[in-house]
Amino acid sequence: MLNKILLLEDDPLFGETLVDMLEDEEFEVTLCPNGQEALDATYANKFDLYLLDINVPLVDGITLLKELRSAKDETPAIFVTSHKEKEKMQESFFSGGDDYIIKPFDNDELLLRMNALLRRFKKKELECQCGLCIDEVHKTIFYKSEPLELSKREYEVLSLLIKHANSVVSKELILDELYNVSDHGSEGAIRVYITRIKQLLPELTFDNIRGIGYKLVC
Repeated sequence: MLNKILLLEDDPLFGETLVDMLEDEEFEVTLCPNGQEALDATYANKFDLYLLDINVPLVDGITLLKELRSAKDETPAIFVTSHKEKEKMQESFFSGGDDYIIKPFDNDELLLRMNALLRRFKKKELECQCGLCIDEVHKTIFYKSEPLELSKREYEVLSLLIKHANSVVSKELILDELYNVSDHGSEGAIRVYITRIKQLLPELTFDNIRGIGYKLVC
């Protein structure tokens, strides 16, 4: 499967040249000329890596990444920019960037940085139990290599059960993980999420430990 790259670049000539180079290296590239289009693309697609220019129309690259990180999007990101100032580089890393390369750059250097990040994230993004695998980068859970259609809360509950497979996950832990102080979670809501998960995965065993919590049994 080809790695999917989101490229945020408002210079048409440079953008198309970079797309051609990356596609020759067997990446699948989505080119966005402004930050709003890039943000919309992240809602519609799951990417493996972001390449972000900074000075682009509508939403700049740093603001874009801040929004993505605040939405729990951990997709690795490299800033590809002409900015050489130390302050701008610091701001880029503080926004959640993983790397920074200054234009003009050597294509081989960019590819080395991209592949290093992809390898690192691929290693840590999957945690598997009972045939279930968590892709934490893309907030997706797979069962037998097929993605499950889960709500955000269902994803969070099932992730906890996978990470603590064959052990009891207390209701208190689930509530603490799912809700912050301003939210109002309930044990009833958890039961609804567990019921939905059981319906999606009838082959698997989810034990209800009365008065305590739940357990995924492998």
